[in-house]
Amino acid sequence: MPPSIFRFFHWHLRHNSLTSASFSSRASLLSASSSGQNITTSHHNGSLSKMYSTSCETLSEDPSKDRAISDMLIDSFGRMHTYLRISLTERCNLRCHYCMPAEGVELTPSPQLLSQDEIVRLASLFVSSGVDKIRLTGGEPTIRKDIEELCLQLSNLKGLKTLAMTTNGITLGKKLPKLKESGLNLVNISLDTLVPEKFEFMTRRKGHGRVMESIDAAVKLGYNPVKVNCVVMRGFNDDEICDFVELTRERPINVRFIEFMPFDGNVWNVKKLVPYAEMLVKVGFREFKIIPQRQLRISG
Repeated sequence: MPPSIFRFFHWHLRHNSLTSASFSSRASLLSASSSGQNITTSHHNGSLSKMYSTSCETLSEDPSKDRAISDMLIDSFGRMHTYLRISLTERCNLRCHYCMPAEGVELTPSPQLLSQDEIVRLASLFVSSGVDKIRLTGGEPTIRKDIEELCLQLSNLKGLKTLAMTTNGITLGKKLPKLKESGLNLVNISLDTLVPEKFEFMTRRKGHGRVMESIDAAVKLGYNPVKVNCVVMRGFNDDEICDFVELTRERPINVRFIEFMPFDGNVWNVKKLVPYAEMLVKVGFREFKIIPQRQLRISG
């Protein structure tokens, strides 16, 4: 019987030769549920919905309907955490202005990174504690050499319902058939512009065509929906909001507009921020119905 996630971390700190600071570096690659605001567009149901993202579920009033409380990841508000994000690498093949400086970032030494076996072991402990969805992120997760085998092992964890990935799509197209066979059942593809020249400016790299090919490949392989994440920035791509919505007209694509937010190390200017309320105004399709704000479990 594997120990609970809480006992495992306690054991690891007592028995692992790494210092506590090094352990923090390793553990920082895993984060249990995060929340943020975004907008999801879907032309298939004729609605434009503003959703608040949460990765928690409230326990039912009948304890018999829930798993053993002691096995669950429950916060001080009584919410059960069922969603885990795992950053597989800090490396990325793009250099987006809002995400990474042109020269890149200082990478964590390889010996301090989680190995494939360690990732699967930790993931299994989270799943045994109630997590039923895992999202693989980065950096760019598809540049990890063992990504297909890792997905296969994670998808075989008993109790895991969803294995998702957030990717920039540059190398996704050629790897997606194997990834789907390995159990990857949800993809989010980041794309901030439909104009190749603007893409090259924002990412400091070429590759817009490959990202579009990855979106097409995901649709052809039966991913439904294919989720496209778009960070909206004033003066850069706020004039493309309706063009992105148009992507959803004929195909099973959900576009998720994300507010441009500051974080450590990125180039951020409040003047570039487009609030989600303003994004809604920019959507001029009359057939869209704005759904009243409510809490829904979504992730990006």
